[in-house]
Amino acid sequence: MYPRRQLAALGLPGTIWVALFVATALYALIAIAVGGIDPILLSPVPTWNPLHWSFGNLQSVATALKPFSGTDWTVFQRTAIYIAIAMAGCVLIGYPVAYFVALRARRTKGLVLALFVAPFLVSYMLRMLAWVGLLSPDGWINAILMDLGLMKTQYNWLSGRAFVVVIALIYGWVPYFILPLYAVLARFDQRYLEASKDLGAPPWQTFLRVTLPLSKQGIYAGMVVVALPMFGDFFTQQLVAGTATTAMVGTLINTYAQSQTDQTLAAASAGWWVAFLALLLAPYLRSSGRATEEMAG
Repeated sequence: MYPRRQLAALGLPGTIWVALFVATALYALIAIAVGGIDPILLSPVPTWNPLHWSFGNLQSVATALKPFSGTDWTVFQRTAIYIAIAMAGCVLIGYPVAYFVALRARRTKGLVLALFVAPFLVSYMLRMLAWVGLLSPDGWINAILMDLGLMKTQYNWLSGRAFVVVIALIYGWVPYFILPLYAVLARFDQRYLEASKDLGAPPWQTFLRVTLPLSKQGIYAGMVVVALPMFGDFFTQQLVAGTATTAMVGTLINTYAQSQTDQTLAAASAGWWVAFLALLLAPYLRSSGRATEEMAG
């Protein structure tokens, strides 16, 4: 409908804005990672000139991340497992919600959308703090379970339980998975469903062969939206667990950043982490570009 040059011109200011600030922040991160430490103030000294870069910090982090060696690799593995389970939980919980709101809700659609948007009106920190009250020894969770006779004594949910960290991650990020998936399903052409029904396909076959493939891009987008911040999340783990046995990569980087002498190591770890996340993001970008070309064709 519009010339490509016109569309490019409209998107150019936003593209420049994002690229400028992302590139600047990333360059500052690298400059700190390959810089040094002030001998008096013990604060990081960025090295802005690439000719003077020293890659000792990056090499030390790379050594720590070698398979089957080092505490950092253990934390990396734990983080990957937590996030894989949390993403599976987001799909199992979020897909039915997005599907119902987009394709099945009629009169209640406005109400359901309002309830869905409500969590975005409260900060992530406050929503996580609410779980501390619920999961504390004298909180509602223990009280309800004891009243139902499922528990005889109070259970300490906040004493470094891995499953509590995973549940908190799912709770915190599942709304962000639902949003892009709902946007895709809301544009779904329901004539495909009618055609499948007319051809005699049962509902489960229609879902597997029609609905699910056509909503694939929404699932990918939702997984990217929740996976990237999960990898850097340290607040959730510290709040609901706070033990070294449940530490995630974000926790490790935050620990380095809080130490005055390890801030360059924190920047180096974050730099490697950005590279890793870029590799994870590449397949989605390739798939999204291919889907866009198919729609244009």
